[in-house]
Amino acid sequence: MALPPRSDSQNTSSEESLGIEAFQAFDRIREALSGQFTGGISPGSLMMAYADWAFHLAQAPGKQAELGVKAGRKWQRLLAHLMSYAMDPGAAPVITPLPGDRRFRGEPWAKPPFSWMSQAFLLQQQWLHNVTHEVPGVTKHHEDVVSFAAKQMLDMFSPSNHPFTNPEVLARTWSTGGMNLLKGWQNWLEDTIRQISHAPPEGGDAFMPGQDVAVTPGKVIFRNHLIELIQYTPVTETVHPEPVLIVPAWIMKYYILDLSPENSLIRWLVAQGHTVFAISWRNPGAEDRDLTLEDYRLQGAMAALDEISRLVPDQKIHATGYCLGGTLLSIAAAAMAGEGDDRLASLTLLAAQVDFTEPGELALFIDPSQLHFLESMMWNRGYLSADQMAGAFQLLRSNDLIWSRMVHDYLMGERTAMNDLMAWNADSTRMPYRMHAEYLRKLYLENELSSGRFTAGGKTVLLQNIRVPAFAVGTERDHVAPWKSVYKIHQFTDCDVTFALTSGGHNAGIVSPPGHPRRRYRLATRTHGDALLPPETWAEANPATEGSWWTPWQAWLAAHSAAPAAPPAMGRALEDAPGTYVFQR
Repeated sequence: MALPPRSDSQNTSSEESLGIEAFQAFDRIREALSGQFTGGISPGSLMMAYADWAFHLAQAPGKQAELGVKAGRKWQRLLAHLMSYAMDPGAAPVITPLPGDRRFRGEPWAKPPFSWMSQAFLLQQQWLHNVTHEVPGVTKHHEDVVSFAAKQMLDMFSPSNHPFTNPEVLARTWSTGGMNLLKGWQNWLEDTIRQISHAPPEGGDAFMPGQDVAVTPGKVIFRNHLIELIQYTPVTETVHPEPVLIVPAWIMKYYILDLSPENSLIRWLVAQGHTVFAISWRNPGAEDRDLTLEDYRLQGAMAALDEISRLVPDQKIHATGYCLGGTLLSIAAAAMAGEGDDRLASLTLLAAQVDFTEPGELALFIDPSQLHFLESMMWNRGYLSADQMAGAFQLLRSNDLIWSRMVHDYLMGERTAMNDLMAWNADSTRMPYRMHAEYLRKLYLENELSSGRFTAGGKTVLLQNIRVPAFAVGTERDHVAPWKSVYKIHQFTDCDVTFALTSGGHNAGIVSPPGHPRRRYRLATRTHGDALLPPETWAEANPATEGSWWTPWQAWLAAHSAAPAAPPAMGRALEDAPGTYVFQR
């Protein structure tokens, strides 16, 4: 039977809808193509920040006059330094580098003319900071973006980055007869070929999962489309009855916590008498573009908890999440608490945020324009790959990840010895389009989790419902999850929280085995009802202790566990650890 003819209004509505989708797709394609040339950074975001700064600076004659006065003073300081040095070669510099800036620390930089160059550069850097800050009327986000962009441009002209103005490069060139530059050219050519062919970096082949890293004995006992669950073989006669589940971030391979045996947190926990399970995430492809954050909760954290509960039905579980995995675990724990699910014995968050009002330097790349641009890039491929945002992450630490490496590898002609952490960092993963868009928009941009607006399973999840004891770890030099942001777990939960602040950064601070030199941590427990200290006051009130935070964390786990007993039976083995998903490229 023939279908009835459609009304004009129906035809018009359908055609209009199809037309809008087509135009939106055209815009998405254009933005995705642009992203290939901008390293994933939105030109619109940069232009809005620049326009805000430039307009308000043009409308502030007082600020302009102030900058003129400060420029004159800096010229006076530089000239005074030059005259002082002419009379006294041991004259002190007029400005010193910022903490963490190691570009001019070598002895050759203390001698002219290179000392003059470094002093002039540092004074210019200080003046540029004045130019981009405290312009009346500029929003804080735009101020940060302009300041960041200006610093990147200035760093391009640093005397340390050029062979004719870097005394260490000149000395190496003289002593080797220029062979360092030839070797540097070979290093650059090799790196370029490896990057084009998507091969591991130089030396990365020495750290292969299952052979050199991720070698803790265990079995894959569960697999679904999103995860493999690994149960590690016990090595002690008795274990604490409550198993430990580790939920890593899906932006990374799980073996960050199972590196070389001497650096493996998982191996160390097993040796301390814990039954350890770990999630190994699938590396998604374009076919997984519609996976959601809810899928990661249900098929990831909750599926792992269900399987562990099936194996050890009478025991509660110590849940541990790292980075994004910790945020996901917080959502899962809050949802479980809201439903009366009491299977958790404790909650540990490693460098993981539940509030995103102060996400650190990543906030530079979080605004509506940048997220729309990033969503278009993901829409085009179906996922976000490491190369699409490599530029942005490298710029966050450009002196360490770009310029110092360029000088060391290409001008000095040397190679930094590869280690397990560096090899793991190069073994990148992808993130599905829909899930990552939800994560950035709902958590980073709109901060729904800590504000009580995030939903899971169709219900609002509230962190305040979490009642199990929590252990949170922040790292002093974390640019991904700043420790003061991690510290905010105190503000959004009503449970007892033990907080540890450890030395190091986002990765090296967590991978901190006992016996590692130059490691320290601060530790304190705040029980429910105690007064909450501001983070700075907390740090002053808790002196640093030499050693690894692993030790007090394990003691905390043991204190929240029952007496040791015989290990539980191993689950049905699908294959040996590290499984299959870890090898997906």
